Amino acid sequence: MPTSRPRVIVVLTDQQRWDTTGAHGNPAGVTPEFDRLAREGTLVEQAITPNPVCAPARAALQTGRFPTATGVHRNGLPLGADVPTLAAAFRAAGYVTGYIGKWHLAGEEHPDGPVPPDRRGGYEKWLASDRLEFTSDAYRTVLYDEDGEPVRLPGYRSDGLVDAAIRFVADHHDRPFLLFLSLLEPHHQNATDDYPAPAGYRERFEGRWLPPDLAALSPGAAQGGAHRHIGGYLGQIKRVDEGVGRLRDCLRSLGIEDDTVFAWTADHGSHFRTRNGEYKRSAHEASVRVPFVLTGPGFRGGGRVRQPVSTVDLMPTLLDAAGIPVPAGVHGRSLRPLVGGGGEPDRPFSVFVQISEDVIGRAVRTDRWKYVVTAPDGPDAWEERASDRYRETELYDLAADPYELENLVGLTSHRRVADGLRDALGAWLMEVEGAAPVIEAAPPRTLDRRSPFSFPEHRVPWEGVRFGHA
Repeated sequence: MPTSRPRVIVVLTDQQRWDTTGAHGNPAGVTPEFDRLAREGTLVEQAITPNPVCAPARAALQTGRFPTATGVHRNGLPLGADVPTLAAAFRAAGYVTGYIGKWHLAGEEHPDGPVPPDRRGGYEKWLASDRLEFTSDAYRTVLYDEDGEPVRLPGYRSDGLVDAAIRFVADHHDRPFLLFLSLLEPHHQNATDDYPAPAGYRERFEGRWLPPDLAALSPGAAQGGAHRHIGGYLGQIKRVDEGVGRLRDCLRSLGIEDDTVFAWTADHGSHFRTRNGEYKRSAHEASVRVPFVLTGPGFRGGGRVRQPVSTVDLMPTLLDAAGIPVPAGVHGRSLRPLVGGGGEPDRPFSVFVQISEDVIGRAVRTDRWKYVVTAPDGPDAWEERASDRYRETELYDLAADPYELENLVGLTSHRRVADGLRDALGAWLMEVEGAAPVIEAAPPRTLDRRSPFSFPEHRVPWEGVRFGHA
């Protein structure tokens, strides 16, 4: 039966860097379907995760709140049943809601078994595993249905999940639905520290392309870094991209493509052990910047959203597109006013990031600058959500150094820039966390004028730059 309410599909990848897509300049030809979505719909050029860790980022996507406000500031914590969610809002509006794939919000009590109904974020139809990397490998995918019974999906893992999504769409295409398809790819297989692409896919991309940060830093990285893994990583993304194409073919065949809002993003990226001892948990673009595209009603032909935004905006954006009220307490805001080159005078000019587990960190990112602070030794980064004291640790000029190979923190030539960004971070901390921690300036230093990166102080264009909230 036709309906004026759009159907909604979200595809979430795990650990996918922003620069894996052709729309962001990747020359390897990995993502023709994503690139087609970007041409037809709305590409969010600078999408930033609220936390570069799986569970906190996923909690933010489901609630529109920053991780410290969801109760999930690190992995292993459950999303509380009292937090308003995307699925609960759609379900209350009469939508069928379905979740397929990796959840990672059930808490430590349910890492490998079925997720209890009260830990499913309000989703009605269910075929998922809390930590899919522990209940599956590339060709053996086990999830749990609504009754908690194990279900094995045949084929390559992302193909099996896409097939399940196609079945969901076919079964519910005659009424409004919300489907959240959460893939594990291109996350590594934890037990083997490898990226198991389908047969023949790794070979397509080995030795073909490395982004500049990985090319510069991987030779010193642990366990081979990106040189060892990039072929499998890109091969996984290629197969996911093909699966998304099949899912969109399903929409076309059922005649519902034009009234389906379709979004594709990732929880966080990957720096391949080049910034710390694992793959993420840093404020670098490789960790926090992700692909993000939308199409369908309200987003078709929308061009590019060029200013930086947070993926915490996904939840209110989808609710807005469906005409559903946004619950109170949501930090994110709809992206619809930015579609087609629009603007919002009161939208902050910076994006806020929380970092957890290995360090307690906070960051702001503007169109040009990245400013990072971390808590000094003292608070337990695993147990504590925040600190009452931070210290400046990183400052990057993304216009001159987009892959963040030169840390400018503490430079006297950039003190005024850092001060403005510190003020922007302070505004975010008060708005999101209700706190005003002490932020210590980095020890002052100057650049060696013989450095090829140095430049006269008068060329640093800080005058008139807006760093934070309007």
